[in-house]
Amino acid sequence: MSATAPDTTLRDLARLRRVRDRIDREYAQPLDVEALARGVHMSAGHLSRQFRLAYGESVYAYLMTRRIERAMALLRRGDLSVTEVCFEVGCASLGTFSTRFAELVGMSPSAYRRACALQTEGLPSCVAKQVTRPIRNREAQE
Repeated sequence: MSATAPDTTLRDLARLRRVRDRIDREYAQPLDVEALARGVHMSAGHLSRQFRLAYGESVYAYLMTRRIERAMALLRRGDLSVTEVCFEVGCASLGTFSTRFAELVGMSPSAYRRACALQTEGLPSCVAKQVTRPIRNREAQE
């Protein structure tokens, strides 16, 4: 007996949640769409299409947003260099990290560290995280 369309959709949504949860947990690990798809028994193409439909962004964009959010927290802490932060969050290239950071945050990682030192001084970390959360450029324009 074959699965009906709603059953398939619900099963895919559960798989997509597992992928998103895995990215949230393992953002610092080397993750790629093929490995994530294998983990939920989907093809990479199907995972990519369904993830974008469900969450409005690609798997890679979601992963990089998680990495940049974590990098922001580490930079606010101030005890690691930008290069150390880059590798700590799972990025293999300082150039790619800095470019994506600037795209999401609107400034370079070093400029962010300097600005946050003043902006979040005295705030609890949970409030500082919310205040400094990255906003995608397309969201800022709306």
